[in-house]
Amino acid sequence: MDLAELYRDLHRHPELGFAETRTAAVAARELRAAGFEVVEGVGRTGVVGVLRNGDGPTALLRADMDALPVLEKTGLPYASTVVVDGTPVAHACGHDVHVTCLVGAARALAADRTAWSGTVLAVCQPAEELGGGAEAMVADGLFERFGRPDVVLGQHVAPIPAGVLGLRPGPAFAAADSVRITLHGRGGHGSRPEAAVDPVVMAASVVLRLQTIASREIAATDTVVVTVGAVRAGTVANIIPDEAELLLSIRTYDRDVRAATLAAVERIVRGEATAAGAPKPPEVVVETSFPTLVNDPDAVERTRTALASAVPVIVDPGLVTGSEDVGVLATAAGAPLVYWLLGGADPKAFDGATSMDDLRRRVAAQPANHSPLFAPVISPTLDLGTAALTAAARHWLPVTG
Repeated sequence: MDLAELYRDLHRHPELGFAETRTAAVAARELRAAGFEVVEGVGRTGVVGVLRNGDGPTALLRADMDALPVLEKTGLPYASTVVVDGTPVAHACGHDVHVTCLVGAARALAADRTAWSGTVLAVCQPAEELGGGAEAMVADGLFERFGRPDVVLGQHVAPIPAGVLGLRPGPAFAAADSVRITLHGRGGHGSRPEAAVDPVVMAASVVLRLQTIASREIAATDTVVVTVGAVRAGTVANIIPDEAELLLSIRTYDRDVRAATLAAVERIVRGEATAAGAPKPPEVVVETSFPTLVNDPDAVERTRTALASAVPVIVDPGLVTGSEDVGVLATAAGAPLVYWLLGGADPKAFDGATSMDDLRRRVAAQPANHSPLFAPVISPTLDLGTAALTAAARHWLPVTG
């Protein structure tokens, strides 16, 4: 199966976090076919492939496998039509690209063992979107069972032009906290709001007030994003419900800014509930957290030349407010991390760009990760992503003697 066909197959069959059984089986099959020793079920649905090629260091190549609860609207002939328990599922973040490129790199490394020496760990990780996949693999003895790598390498497809990599030393991707807020009211008839405590109005006040955290509580020189991604309350127009639920996504880079933001969320929610006369205090629960992704500066510079040999255009993408849990693997292993953005947007969309500002405007106009319209171009994205991973791995696994 060529890489394009493999990608289309994975794209048609997306699976949510910790349910990636088919995806894991496909990845395991392809790694075995390439000559890797493969173990499945690591961290529930994770896959680890090991290829030993003499003495030398160990490089971990990581790809995440899970999809999102999103209805795909790309119109592609290989678009997902998967629905799980009434929820549409799609590879709207590009993890199918990541798995495909990892398989491509595994094939390339296995096919030419004269160009490197050491051990390749090919890690297909579950549940990145849930924030628990990397931790689950570490807890399941990933490094005790398969050895500790000398470097962790990976990439994330993004709506920058195919043929461009985005690489940034130091803090690169934001920390993320997912917060669930439950506001308690007193239900009643919609015609008699005076006899109720309306949690919908309470929720509306909270949503608006939360926006002042970034604009009025955090310094302009710092970065914070507070997004209310879901508001859930009520069933019909003429019933005031008992409670309302908000789901928040918070992005930060600095520990102190994160602590201040979470404290502000708690204060605002409790303050609005008190002001509304809520019958009992609200619940504010941090459900998942990603640490800030920090690329090791020395390792980035060491890897840059190798990446440039595969994809000549490398840019600094600036701070990425998206988040990634691949750093959990590097931290647990005590290894440097090098993680880059892989361009996946049609290069034709950037023809004639006259300046960096023009280029940024065109990037902003592309469907972004998590959009129901997100659709990386197959070519040259897969070939370049494969080449980048392969070149980086070979650089860290030099032939000696």
